[in-house]
This record gives sequence, structure tokens and C-alpha cells, in this order.
Amino acid sequence: MTALTSTTSLPIVEKTETHDTASTSGEQYSNEVLALGPLSTTRNHEDPEKAFKAIRTNASHRSTDRQGPITRTVTAQDWTGPDDPENPMNWSLASRIYHTTIPALMGLVVTFGSSVYTPGVPDIIAKFHISSTVALLGLALYVLGLGFGPVLAAPMSETYGRRAVYLISLPISALFTLGAGFSHTFASFVVCRFFAGFFGSPTLAVGAGTNADIWPPVHRAFATVLFILAPFAGPALGPVVGGFAAENKGWRWTQWPILFFFAGTYIYSIFMKETYKKIILRKRAKKLGIPPPQRTTPPGMAGVKVLLTITLIRPVNMIFTEPIVGFFSLYIAFNFAVLFGFFDAFPIVFQGVYGFDSGHAGLVWLAVLVGCIFAVFTVIIIDRLTYRKHFEKSHKEGRLGIVSPEHRLYAAMVGSLGLPVGIFWFAWTARGDVHWISPVLAAIPFAWGNLCVFVSLPCSRKDDMHKADRKQTSAALYLVDTYGPTNGASAMAANGLARYALGAAFPLFTIQSLSHRCSIWILADLGTVYHKLGIAWASSLLGFIAIALLPIPWVLFKYGSRIRSMSKFDTIQA
Repeated sequence: MTALTSTTSLPIVEKTETHDTASTSGEQYSNEVLALGPLSTTRNHEDPEKAFKAIRTNASHRSTDRQGPITRTVTAQDWTGPDDPENPMNWSLASRIYHTTIPALMGLVVTFGSSVYTPGVPDIIAKFHISSTVALLGLALYVLGLGFGPVLAAPMSETYGRRAVYLISLPISALFTLGAGFSHTFASFVVCRFFAGFFGSPTLAVGAGTNADIWPPVHRAFATVLFILAPFAGPALGPVVGGFAAENKGWRWTQWPILFFFAGTYIYSIFMKETYKKIILRKRAKKLGIPPPQRTTPPGMAGVKVLLTITLIRPVNMIFTEPIVGFFSLYIAFNFAVLFGFFDAFPIVFQGVYGFDSGHAGLVWLAVLVGCIFAVFTVIIIDRLTYRKHFEKSHKEGRLGIVSPEHRLYAAMVGSLGLPVGIFWFAWTARGDVHWISPVLAAIPFAWGNLCVFVSLPCSRKDDMHKADRKQTSAALYLVDTYGPTNGASAMAANGLARYALGAAFPLFTIQSLSHRCSIWILADLGTVYHKLGIAWASSLLGFIAIALLPIPWVLFKYGSRIRSMSKFDTIQA
């Protein structure tokens, strides 16, 4: 949404919308006609209250131009115009960049908390006298808590706005992290870990919506990719910090870095403003005494029921009834689960085979971060070379930017090739007679492919955008391009539930499948047993599954239009 520009000097007349009923003080608000300067002069007002005062101050400067003034109404039903000073898209560039970094940083910190714990597992086992599988519940339950983000975030953001979600949920998560660090029983530790993930998860759920509030579709790609990078960069950085913390200070110090990052991020975010359109308009209505915006959900428990339907009930239904949602969610969830499975495999390989200490074993995860950064550039280049051309062609043909959602899948198709390559490379070079750098480098194509596939899926929620904007936008990616904003939000929630549920279960499965082989390796010849019975075949199993799932984006690209036509939900016809 860009500001209107004109070479004429036609003034704009604003009038305050008439209140339909008496205000609380019994006054009737009249239709006050207020004159503004030229339209372009109101763009980028930093203080909306000053902007409205300027409107009233200029009331006496009504134009006498023979063409007459342009009239528009100060309303809380929608933005006053494309240059409405309260519209976050009209904020200064510096302010929008600041508000873009907040969800990215919070997503980074929250996901960092999931993996920073893993280097402390040996200390946890010794401290609480539990098995390695039970010790990994500290990771699994935190990840499971992250999956409930939309369920908690949706009613909070609808009622209090996005700013409240960020500034309320993060401190609660920090308190449970503090409790985990001071726990004296394993039961209290894992309970605190679950709720730390649960209350941290809303920041992940509303981040894409914040980017949609701030950036017009044509400029939103980089902000979206930056936000999507966070759930991958966080887990990659966790073992780097946690490895040295656990090695030098013990397992409790795997929790304190989370709090340090929480505190820094929270202080940085405290000055953020509300970006959610509905909340901004609601505050405007209260301030000016005009009718508030219409509710999109019923009040009270009926509204809660609608939100639960969108964020929990419908998503589960779509997983089992919608082939596009079901298969893509399965693919994304598997890739995400393998990433978390590496939290078990990496220590077994780099500490068990190559003799790394926990600190240096954590540094291996920097290869995953490198792969993710490569994926960001890959996605941006593919978007420029492919989707953008179809988008522009659609405009030229008068189709208002409507593009088949299958054109979102180019990055996923390319990335699907990197996943099995990385897994098999890791599987068959992770042995004592191969230099340690080889399995480290194997993580790069896996992470690259994983993020390329993932970026082809997620998008920003657009339920608060105009229909015309939805037709013209290229910001939403595959699922929301297919199902639209409301059902697309449910499809995304379905993917999130599947992704984090499988990600939580997979480390437990991985350690079970690898631990007995590791013990055999300790008692037997390294080269023979580790090659035949160790991680090679266990990891190869994951590689074979990755190959079996590889055709999903390719099949959806070829037959997606036909599959969409059979959906019981409204889907895009393009």
C-alpha cells in the first residue's frame, strides 16, 4: 500500500464520523468538517495525535479552489486513506525496520531456548539418575509447548493486540525458565520447560502478522524471510552457547543464557508500538468518541470458540481431509524432526567418534546456520527470477496479480534435493577414518534444503487486509495462497502442530535407535561396528524417508490445480 502522489494542490477535507448513539457523556458528535493541506503532507506523521490536532488547526484554511476540496471521513472502520498517519505502513523507514527486528529477535531467543539445553543432558542424567531417553524430555516438552502458539496467541492478539502478546508472553516464559534453572527434581524441571516453551510460543505465532502490518506486499519478502530464519538459527546457536556453558559451569547454566537473551530482547522491544489494525482503530474510536470497528468474531465465549476452531479444531481436520495440507505438513514436520534428531546424533558422532568436548561439539551447529543463510539468498533469488515474473505478467493481463500458488514451490522443489544429499553424506562419512569436517559440511545442504522447503510454505496472516490487497499481494506463500487468509491460517496452524509434535517426539525415537549401537561401539572395534550398525544405517533410514517424501512439492506443482478443485474449502482458482 503506497501513498498517493499528485502534482495538484487539492486540499483534503476530513470529517469526524458521526456517533450513531449517544456517547457516555450524553453528547452527540457532529460531522465536523476539517481541512488538511495537500495529501502528501500527512504521510509519515510520527505522532497520530499531533496529526489529528493538525487537522483541526487547519480547519479555517478551507480551500476556495473552484474544484472544491476532497472530502474524507475520520473513521474507525478503516484507515482514513492511504496516507493515514496511524497506518504502520506509513511509519518512517527506521521505525518499520525496528518493528521488523522485534519478532525476528524474539523468535530467535525462544527457539534458542529449545536446544541450548541439550549439551547439559549428561549432567542431567548424573544429577537426577535418569536414562538418556528420559533426560531428553527437557527438549521434547519445550518443543511441544512451542506447537501451541496459535492457540494462545490468537485470542490474545484479537483482544489486546500484538504488542501485548510480545510484552506479556515473553516475561512469563522467562519466569518458567528461571524455575527450570533452580529445579531440584526432574519433574519440576520438565514441567517448567514445557511452560517456558508454551508461553514463549505466541511470539512465533504473531510475528508474521506483524510483518504484514508494517510492510506492503511488494517489500515484505525480506522481512518474512528474516523472520522465518529465526526458528532455524535459534536451534543452531543453542548448542554453540550451551556446550561451553555446560562444560564449564554445569547444566543449570544452560538455562541462564536464555534469561540473558530474554532480558536484552525485552528491553530492546519495550518501545514498540501497536501494529495490529483492529486494535489501532479501536483505540482511535475510543479517543475520538466514534463507533469502533466491527468485530470479526463474536464477543465472549462464542468468539473464543471461533478462534479455537481456526487455530486447533479446523487445523486437525485439515491434516486428515486436505491432501495439500496433510502431505505438505508431513513433509515439513519430518524435515523439522530430523533437525531436532541431530541434537542426539551430533554428540554421538562428534563426541563419541571424533573425541570433541561438549563445547567444540556445539560449534558444529554453525554449519546448520551457514546452510540456512544460503537458503535465504536462494529463496530471494528464485523469487526474483520466477514468481515475480508471473506476478507482473498477471497484472499486465488484468488479473490483478493473481498467480497460481504452485509457482511458490520452486524453492521447495530445489531444496527437496538437498535434504537426502545432506543426510546420506552425514550418514556415510561420520566415522573415524574420515576427517570430521566432512560430516560437518554435510549439515550445510541439509539445512539449506530444509529452509528452502519451509519458506515455500509459511506466510503472513492477511485476515486484516483489504480484499483488493489480497488480490494484489505476492507476500503469502503456498498454503495461504491456496486457501485464503482464514482457512490459510488454519492450514498454517495445522502445519505448526504437526511440525512441533513430530519435532518433540523425534529426539526420543532417535536416541532409542542409536543408543544401543553406541554402546556396542564402545566395546567393539570402531571402524567395523560403527560403520555397519551405528549412525550410518540409522541416518540412512532418515535419508530413505527423505527420498520417499521428496516428490511431494513436485507432485503439488504438477497436479496442485486439480487437487485444489476437489477441496471442500474455498481455494484460489488460478
